[in-house]
Amino acid sequence: MTPTRPLQRWLLASALACVALPAAAQREIRFDALQAPAAGTLAIAVREGAEPGAAFAQVDAASAGALSRAVVAARFTGKAGSQLDLPGIGGYDRVLLVGTGGDAPTPRLLEDLGGRVGQFAARSDAPRIELLWEGAESGAGAHLAFGAALGQYRFRKYRTAAEDGATGDGELVIRTPAGAAAAQAWAADWKPVADAVWFARDLVTEPANVLGPEEFVARTRAAFSGMPGVSIEVLDVPAMERLGMGSLLAVGQGSVRPPRLMLVRYNGGARGDAPVAFVGKGITFDSGGISIKGSDGMWRMKYDMTGAASATGAVLALAGRRAPVNAVAVAALAENMPAGDAMRPGDVIRTASGKTFEIMSTDAEGRMVLVDALWYVQRQDKPKVIVDIATLTGAIVTALGSDFAGLYSPDDALAAQLTAAGEAAGEAVWRMPMLPSYGKALESPIADLRNGGGRPGSGTAAHFIGEWIEPGQAWAHLDIAGMAWNESTGTATSPSGATGYGVRLFDRFVREYHEND
Repeated sequence: MTPTRPLQRWLLASALACVALPAAAQREIRFDALQAPAAGTLAIAVREGAEPGAAFAQVDAASAGALSRAVVAARFTGKAGSQLDLPGIGGYDRVLLVGTGGDAPTPRLLEDLGGRVGQFAARSDAPRIELLWEGAESGAGAHLAFGAALGQYRFRKYRTAAEDGATGDGELVIRTPAGAAAAQAWAADWKPVADAVWFARDLVTEPANVLGPEEFVARTRAAFSGMPGVSIEVLDVPAMERLGMGSLLAVGQGSVRPPRLMLVRYNGGARGDAPVAFVGKGITFDSGGISIKGSDGMWRMKYDMTGAASATGAVLALAGRRAPVNAVAVAALAENMPAGDAMRPGDVIRTASGKTFEIMSTDAEGRMVLVDALWYVQRQDKPKVIVDIATLTGAIVTALGSDFAGLYSPDDALAAQLTAAGEAAGEAVWRMPMLPSYGKALESPIADLRNGGGRPGSGTAAHFIGEWIEPGQAWAHLDIAGMAWNESTGTATSPSGATGYGVRLFDRFVREYHEND
C-alpha cells in the first residue's frame, strides 16, 4: 500500500530525526584550586588597570617572560571583551588572555568572561582547557561555569564533517580560590539553568520538518522524565474541540500536523500555593498562512516557537534546581500553513472563552494561539502571575532592534520586577506603553474585535491578548521577535543562532521575587 502524503512526510521527518547525531558535544566542566599548570592550554582573566596577578606571573615566569613581552607588543590592556590569543608560547600549547575591564566583578561580568572562554573551548581541539580566575568573589566559580556552558553551545546535529578540526569536547577546568568547593553551587544551582537554555536552543534550532507540535511534546516528556513534582498535561484536537478552543484550532487546521496545548506543572512550593505561569507561543513553522509571508527570511520561521521553548525551558530549570515554588509552563503548539482547509482573512473565530474575533490577517496567528492558552491556564491553575512570551511582531524589532524585548503590562510592580530580572540575567526588556486607544484599531463590525489592524502593531497585539486576561490578574506580555535569533556573531553567552531568550530571565524573576514570598 502506498503511504498517504501526510504519512510520507511523517516518515521522512522521523527518519531524519533518527539518523541525526546529538546536537553538539559539550565539555565537562570541573573545578580545581587556583594554580597555574606548567603546560597545556590556559585562559587567564586580565583586569584593566590592575597589576597582573600571581597566576599571570607564574605563567610569565614559566615562559621566560614571553607572556609579558607579548602583552606589551600587542598593547593588550585588559579592556572589557578584548582577547589576546597566544599559541605556542613558552611550554604552553596556547594561552588566551581575556580582558574583564576595570569595573568590579559582578555575576554578569563573570558569566560573560566564562562565555568567551566557552566559545574558545568550542573551537578548540585541546583535550583540556583551564580557566584561571584570581578573585575571591563568592560564587565566582559557578558563574564562570554558567557562562562557559552557555558560550560553548553549538548545534552540529546534521553536519557530516568535522568543523575545522575542532571537537568541542574534553574538559574545561575552572580554577578559583574556592577550588573544588565551587562544584556544589554549580551542580545544584546553575547547571540546571544552563541545561534548560540548551534544551530551548535545541528546540528552536531544529528544522520544522523534524520538530512539529507532537515532537515538541515528546522532547519535553523526555527532558522532564523522572523529575519529582512534575506533571504534564497535553490536549489533543478532540480535547480542544470539546473546550471550544476555536482560535488555537483555526491556526493549526491548515497543517497535516495537528496542534497541541501542553501544560508542564512543577510543584516545588507549598501545597495549594498559586503557581507562576509562563505561557509561550509555539508556532513550529509560520508560513503566514493564506496571508503568506515573503520568501526572504521565511526559513527562520522555524523559530516562531521560541516562546513555548523558553517557557518550557524555564520550568525545566526550576524543576532541575528544585526551586521552592509552584510553576506552570503552557505551550500553545501549532503549525501555520496555507491549505484548502486553512483559516482565511475575514473568518470569524469563537474562542474558548466565548469571545469572538474577525481575522484580518492569518499571519497574526501568535496572538490567536495564546488567547485560548491564557484562558485555559487561568481557568485550571488560577496563577498568581502570568507572563506570556512570543516572537509576535516585526514592529517590535523596528522599535527596539535586537537590544531589548518589548514588555507590556498594566502592572507597574510586575513590570519593574521583570525589568530588574532581565538586567540581572542579561536578557533585557524595555517597557512599552499600553494605551486604551489601541483598542480602537481592533474594533470589528461583525465580531467582538479583530485580530489586527492599524498601528502600532506590537501595541495592538498586546491589547488583543490583554482582552483575555481576567480582571485583577497580574499579567505581562513579552514580544521577543528581535531577541530569539541572532544572525550576527552573537554575545559572550549566546553564540549566533537560537538564543533561548527568556529562560534566564524567568529563572531570575522567580529567584528574586517568588521563591521566598
